[in-house]
Amino acid sequence: MLLTAYDLWKFYKEKPVVQGVSFTINSGQILGLLGSNGAGKTTIIGMLYGAVIPNRGFVQLGNYQVQSQPREAKKMMGIVSQENNIDPDFTVMENLVFFAHHYRITGKKARQRARELLALVEMQDYAKYRINNLSAGLKRRLVLARALINHPRFIFLDEPTTGLDPDVRQNFWQLVIDLKKNGCGILLTTHYMDEAERLCDDLILLQQGKIIKTGSPQQIIQSEIGKEIVEIEGISQATLQQLAKQYQTWYHPFGKSYLLSLPAENSQVLWQQLSATNPLRLTRRPGNLEDVFLRITGKSLERKEER
Repeated sequence: MLLTAYDLWKFYKEKPVVQGVSFTINSGQILGLLGSNGAGKTTIIGMLYGAVIPNRGFVQLGNYQVQSQPREAKKMMGIVSQENNIDPDFTVMENLVFFAHHYRITGKKARQRARELLALVEMQDYAKYRINNLSAGLKRRLVLARALINHPRFIFLDEPTTGLDPDVRQNFWQLVIDLKKNGCGILLTTHYMDEAERLCDDLILLQQGKIIKTGSPQQIIQSEIGKEIVEIEGISQATLQQLAKQYQTWYHPFGKSYLLSLPAENSQVLWQQLSATNPLRLTRRPGNLEDVFLRITGKSLERKEER
């Protein structure tokens, strides 16, 4: 176990925002921490890397207690925050060299480490660029490179691909997968469900500061949703409710349409009955994590606009 979070609680003005959260992360494991805004993700992450003091519980990284041994613990971690917070007055290379000084890496060693990281994130040709001349994707790569300056064993990725184009996100994903293969433990928060399904070995689903579900992406989807989902528009709720009760499945409003889980047994029979209602639109597809959140919380987790 590389990181252990044990019975974490946090109160603000006597209101609990994190309640009894416990989990572990191993080397070479990516754990996804998922939840809608206000679920407690930011507070939990703050406690994990020492920026927020828990009212109860503790965090251990390797052999060090994060709260009581912050200096030693922080030497083991790298952080990719939601904001790029890169110094615009420095070049790409200068940003990395300057940041290396925080870990007492200076002179030739700092420049050599910076060159290694630029090669890792494929930014060798941008070493002399000013930050304002970089695309959003290159800035995120630079933030990741900076987080790796101290050879961390554990990396926090807090919505790392926010606002990036799909092809740029794919490139970033490959960098993360390579870090995992090299033995890094990784905690990921994201609002992109395809990202969570693609990258995470295991997931924690949060609601109102509590863990409501854990497991691999496929385990959670299978247990909460099943294999297939129907999207149907132009059917009365009363009819849908009756069919859902008859086949012991569930449905949920989804914009102007509904989502309905096809049961493992009698799925084709139910599909034919739905078709016979002559709906305006009727499609079937595999279940996904977004469906899980709609069923459990009644809310969509993905969002179009990112802060």
